[in-house]
Formats: sequence, structure tokens, C-alpha cells
Amino acid sequence: MNLSVNGIAVPPEAIAREAARLGDGPEAESAARRRLAVRELLLQRAGEIGLLEAGAPRARVSFASPEAEEEVIARLLDAEVTTPDAGEDECRRFFAAHPERYTSGDLVEARHILFAVTAGTPVAALRAHAERTLTELATEPARFAERAREISNCPSGAQGGSLGQFGRGEMVPEFDKAVFETTATGILPMLVSTRYGFHIVMVERRLPGRALEFEAVREHIARFLAARVQERALRQYVQVLAGQAEIEGVELAAAATPLVQ
Repeated sequence: MNLSVNGIAVPPEAIAREAARLGDGPEAESAARRRLAVRELLLQRAGEIGLLEAGAPRARVSFASPEAEEEVIARLLDAEVTTPDAGEDECRRFFAAHPERYTSGDLVEARHILFAVTAGTPVAALRAHAERTLTELATEPARFAERAREISNCPSGAQGGSLGQFGRGEMVPEFDKAVFETTATGILPMLVSTRYGFHIVMVERRLPGRALEFEAVREHIARFLAARVQERALRQYVQVLAGQAEIEGVELAAAATPLVQ
């Protein structure tokens, strides 16, 4: 099925690449189609308000890299989507409701095996290899260090994949979330996907920290709550754009007016 936004087609190979990055099966393809349609919607809107090169419309602009597209999209969202800051009371309520999130000195000792995604990498085949290795190690965890030395694309492979001890915020966000938003130890049951590729992660030990005072984490909470509000605002913004667009090949739950709940 072709995918297009206001007559601009999204290439099938782009859909295949994005679906391979997200996983296997029809759900991955559907998610890929939604992501790429939203990206195209935003780029077209950027063209409408003169944010593309020389004020050109989207149909006349090609991008040299995904990073160039992301820069334009960031400028668009800065211009058209505003979100309020979280107030003191809201921050205190969130802090009181989630004390487990705010401790200092949380440390994890972990290993990983990296299957790196580089230019020209057949992503679907690489992910399938990583999934097979994860299944193998789930039944033979004692072989983790050995397999890391054999196949990991990270320099840590020479040390059996050991990352040593690290705290929250020291790794890229996707990796950090996978490790710290669970209390599990052992091999994590799912691959962790980051900008570097696919990771199999083994958590060897957890060292819990001490509870922090509200004042020490107030700014962190405010940023988190602002991001959550921004996510809702972005969803509404995209729905409004979708309601005004002709989209084929995917459903974006379009809303015809800005009054989206």
C-alpha cells in the first residue's frame, strides 16, 4: 500500500528501514507508516510558514540527512507549539506520588552486547541476529561474557561486555530508561534499541541510593512534567495538521479543529 501526504509519496524503502528498526511484523510497519507520515506532515507545515531553504515549499526541498530534517522540525515546533511550565504545587504533588524515582547514588553494574547499526547495515537481518542471540543467552546466561567478546561491536566486548558501574543519566536516554525503570536483574527480556543499534543487556547488580529532598530534584521534576505536557500538545498539533491533510496509506486519527481533547 502506497503512503503519501498531500500528494507527496513516502518511498517504500524508507518505510521498510523504519519498520526494521522498530521490530518485525505488521505492527512495526504500521508504526513506521505513522512516524513517517507525521514527519512529512511537519516538514510540509515548515514549508508553508517559510522555514525551508529560501522559503521553498516542501515539494521542492530534499534533505541531505535525517538530522537536517530534525533541525527543521525542531524550529517548527519551537515556533508553533508552546507549553506552560509546571508550577510548584504540581511538582510537589508529583514528588510525593513517586518517591521511588528520586534517590541519589542509584548504581547499576551491567554488561551489554552491541549490534551496531551503521551506514548500509541491513537492519532487519541485524535485528533478527540480535533476537536469536538474546534467545540463546536467555537459556545460557553464563555464556554472556564469552559471546560479548565474540560478537559485540562495542569496545567493552573485550571485557566481556562489562560497562562497570554507572548511575542514572550516564548512558543515552533509551539505554538509561531500559535499565533504571525496572528493578530486574539478569538479562533483560527485550532488545534495547538506541541510536547506536541493538543491545542485549545483563544487569548484574543494583545498588540503591538514598532518598533526595524535594529542593534537589525540583528542576528535574519541572522538566519532566513540561515534557509530558509538551507530548500531549504535540499530539494535538499533529492531529490538527492531519485533519487538514490528504493522507493515504495510514490513519493518524485526524482532528479537524484545534479543539482536541
